[in-house]
Amino acid sequence: MLTRNLLVKKPIRIGTRGSKLALWQANHVAARLEQAGLPTEIVIITTRGDVVLDRSLDKIGAKGVFTEELEESLRTGHIDIAVHSAKDVQSSIPEDLELLAFMEREKVNDVIVSFDANLDLQRPDLVLGTSSTRRKAMLKRFLPHATTAEARGNLQTRLRKLEEGQYHALVLAYAGVHRMEYDGLIRYVLPETQYIPATGQGSVAIESARNLEPGLKAELRRVLDHPDTHLALVTERAFLRTMEGGCSIPSFALATLTPEGNVHLHGGLISLDGQQFIDVKQTAPANDAEALGIRIAETVLARGGQQILDDIRQVRSAENVA
Repeated sequence: MLTRNLLVKKPIRIGTRGSKLALWQANHVAARLEQAGLPTEIVIITTRGDVVLDRSLDKIGAKGVFTEELEESLRTGHIDIAVHSAKDVQSSIPEDLELLAFMEREKVNDVIVSFDANLDLQRPDLVLGTSSTRRKAMLKRFLPHATTAEARGNLQTRLRKLEEGQYHALVLAYAGVHRMEYDGLIRYVLPETQYIPATGQGSVAIESARNLEPGLKAELRRVLDHPDTHLALVTERAFLRTMEGGCSIPSFALATLTPEGNVHLHGGLISLDGQQFIDVKQTAPANDAEALGIRIAETVLARGGQQILDDIRQVRSAENVA
């Protein structure tokens, strides 16, 4: 293993998207590393998801839409680590890459954000902006009178559209809203027991090439990884991987640790129209975390989830032909 002195000779190049939220995440990582005596350099990389803003995520092929270009820069050695919102990381990582660390998770909830301090969720003409397939489906189930409208772009772009009156409110992850200091616009915090979040929501993931120097990888893990969050995300990602889903399917998974040190997972799938809702809850020992995620996904698929996925793929295929 490299000594600490050898590790600090060259700055760790941190790859990130260029949005304000992505840069917040990258700077958060950089601050942790600098505090540990590891110099850093931030490298901004534009992804397909940042460029194609006139189509929803499911229309542009959501697999790796916010990560592909960063991963290629890891392979070429242009960067040492890539920083992602954990919910944007595809379910399966290429064999030559690995997820080194998951940083401590922020509050996982979805929230409703509006400039209207008296926003009434029961108003019959309610228009909610979101780019998430999962959120659209859940809103159709739990707020069926509301209309959802596509809301792509970074947080500031979405807020500008909100201010212009394109929506009455936005549905977003609390983590991003809080990190950008827009807490004052939060009108409702949606219960995570009902609006179960996407896999990884609220955490920052650190990815590297598998052949990155072992001593450096160990040091990065030591400084950046949060063990409880890591365990939860290993569970959730095993669920997502078994579902063979990404941002384009309305799946959800939230793993939490019990006081006894076990892992509890609430995972499932909802149809695009919100009518079918399949969810499973189970608890298992921490050393069975990955198997728990797989087991719950297989149960969801067996209980009708596979048919929901087949129906979604048919819809997507018809839309692409059209």
